[in-house]
Amino acid sequence: MSSRKRPHESTKENGGLNDDMEGITIQNGSESIKVYRPTLCKPAPYSTDPEAIAEHEGCDYTQKITVEMAQNGTAPRKIRIYTDGIYDLFHQGHARQMMQAKNIFPNSEVYLIIGACNDELTHTMKGRTVMTDVERYEAIRHCRYVDEIIRDAPWKITDEFMAEHKIDFVAQDSTPYVSEDCDDIYKEIKEKGYFVATERTEGVSTSAIVSRIVKDYDIYVRRNLARGYTAKELNVSFLNEKKFRLQNKLDEMKNKGKKVIDDVKGDFIQKWEEKSNEFIRTFLMLFGRDNLSQIWDKSKGRIKDALHKRSPSRSSLSPSRSDDEGEPYSSNSSTNGNNKQEHDSPPPKRVQRGTHLSLTSDDDEEEFLSPTTSFPQF
Repeated sequence: MSSRKRPHESTKENGGLNDDMEGITIQNGSESIKVYRPTLCKPAPYSTDPEAIAEHEGCDYTQKITVEMAQNGTAPRKIRIYTDGIYDLFHQGHARQMMQAKNIFPNSEVYLIIGACNDELTHTMKGRTVMTDVERYEAIRHCRYVDEIIRDAPWKITDEFMAEHKIDFVAQDSTPYVSEDCDDIYKEIKEKGYFVATERTEGVSTSAIVSRIVKDYDIYVRRNLARGYTAKELNVSFLNEKKFRLQNKLDEMKNKGKKVIDDVKGDFIQKWEEKSNEFIRTFLMLFGRDNLSQIWDKSKGRIKDALHKRSPSRSSLSPSRSDDEGEPYSSNSSTNGNNKQEHDSPPPKRVQRGTHLSLTSDDDEEEFLSPTTSFPQF
């Protein structure tokens, strides 16, 4: 696939910039100089341009090309293949279809001609377009697979049109294209054997892009308002303009707040990591294996000292006693220097002795404890 080269001998005429010249800016100190020079690549020519006319005149259309000749690579000249369309919002599906048409006969040299309908015909037969016909023409001619552009292309291809532009084959996807007056505008081309099929790229179409824009209408209006477009240019009412601008301000404040929070959060996490690392180092210095052993030995010694500390005397734990005559006394529970702390406790109740009962005489009397005998009550 050869690239289109610009002739280096091309010059800038009458101070105007043409397709063969490229403008570059050279900075000379504080002065900027615009210089034009020939470029190596160029867009595809229109059918009315001299380059396209020369290619057209050099084609011997009397030599008819069959599909077998094109497939086998035995064609005596370039094979002129034509494909047409609206090509609104030029996208990868369009470029892929052109690539397939350019490579439909890999063993032969293909000259690809693209036809695009003008706005008047398109709006009548299909509907409103987003891009104008001039914009669509310019988008097509900058595709690398295109060799020539035919402006104001017809809606339906006729034998006269094919003969005028010396077209050998028409490339399109095989799905019938229904129009108002017929069920397939390529039906006659297919019947005559001039049709070669390409494949449509699924999921990509101009209608899908337009539907996406309509779905997200508010988003795109707000974006363009933020970029400096006026409500009149966007065909937006006064109230909607104020609503969209308010939403833009709210989103701007929200984003700024989120950025501040993220910055503060990031600083907090960084400082927390630094402090935690410092804490871990300090902990290991204080409670490392060696220091921890020393701390344990000291603690163990203190525990032993506490367990072996001198216990209180038994006398301080024994209850109060009475002498033979029943006089109570108590011992000191603890002493501290010359001071003595005495615990006074009430005397226990005296034991009631049993009653003597005599069954016979005074000499042989026996003592029995009466049932009234009781234990001391404390």
